[in-house]
Amino acid sequence: MSISLCMIVKNEEIALPKCLNSVKDFVDEMVVLDTGSSDRTAEIAQQFGAKVHHFQWSNNFSTARNAALKYVTGDWVLVLDADEILAPSIVPQLQEVIQSDEYILINLVRQEVGAIQSPYSLVSRLFRHHPEIRFERPYHALVDDSVAAILQKEPHWQVGYLQGVAILHTGYQKSAIAQNNKSAKAQAAMLEFLSTHPNDPYVCSKLGALYVETGKISQGIELLQRGLNQATGKSIQQQNLACMAANQSEDNYEILYELHYHLGIAYNHLKKPQLSLEHYQAAIKLPIYPMLKLGAYNNLGNLRKDAGDLNGAKKAYETALKIDPDFVTGHYNLGMTLKALNLFTDAIACYQKAIRLNPYYAEAYQNLGVVQLKVGNLQASKTAFKNAILLHEQQHNLEEAKRLRQGLYEIGLIR
Repeated sequence: MSISLCMIVKNEEIALPKCLNSVKDFVDEMVVLDTGSSDRTAEIAQQFGAKVHHFQWSNNFSTARNAALKYVTGDWVLVLDADEILAPSIVPQLQEVIQSDEYILINLVRQEVGAIQSPYSLVSRLFRHHPEIRFERPYHALVDDSVAAILQKEPHWQVGYLQGVAILHTGYQKSAIAQNNKSAKAQAAMLEFLSTHPNDPYVCSKLGALYVETGKISQGIELLQRGLNQATGKSIQQQNLACMAANQSEDNYEILYELHYHLGIAYNHLKKPQLSLEHYQAAIKLPIYPMLKLGAYNNLGNLRKDAGDLNGAKKAYETALKIDPDFVTGHYNLGMTLKALNLFTDAIACYQKAIRLNPYYAEAYQNLGVVQLKVGNLQASKTAFKNAILLHEQQHNLEEAKRLRQGLYEIGLIR
């Protein structure tokens, strides 16, 4: 079975080489659709052996992705963006799954590099080159709707997913969002779609979350609640569908999770912890891939800790770490909770684990210094604090570095 990389790009000369380098030994063909670059993007793609085509941008990602699909010749299609790379560890699983006869779509786990809240998502990026598969929705272009329609006519197909991180994504880091004006692009495209699909749960989830993220809390809640009402109704209906229940309800549960999760965030902004708690708990109960629940478990732990329920917070963080032992934020937050419980030795171990996973974690070094000082390890404390100051300075947190240095000077730990 042959596999084609399919991409749309614009002005991605910096990110594109890493992306293409990650797949060049796996895919049989690279199809790159340039939507109007003014830099060396097209030239770089050609240097990697990609077939480069050109397309006039129409403010609709699905239209562009469908145009790119027309040039694909492989049996399977892998879709990546320029700010994503394929994880090397997933390649053997990919090579095996594309030899199967039963799957039409394989969902892949994508990691948001540097994300604190929700580090993982499940994305429909690997699918069979079927003539009726197409992208829909203007911004978060998806093939899920067309695949669902195919399954109704051709029920022998299955939808599956691979365990383990397949895609590493850097595009939602704050610097990347600001540089590419992603929030404005997303809002414009989704508002256009919402005008003709006012009750679509998916777009209500994505646009509602964007509103919450940009401080439009009441607008965000209205959209998220609208999507929740619609998705809940769909979920009940789907329980009565025999052949499609497994695939469609699973997709719907993921949307339900996003709606509950972002409502939890919104109500926390409004200082309504009980409502926030209820939505996080509802999100956690949904039957979806456990790694997708890390954000809800983490935020539930934060709520418990803020309310003084330290044991409840500890349980939430520990559950998250059972799901993903490499969840850096989980180790840090568990360390903070253990410190509050005066379990200093255990807290030290958590901070050290967080630092091993992320050597640039200034706050972990800082709190490690505090706990080492409490247990009398003065030299270890001094070393941790010095590392924290250095990292704060490197990360342009100059006020925090100054405050920390002054505090250490006042207690005589540094001169």
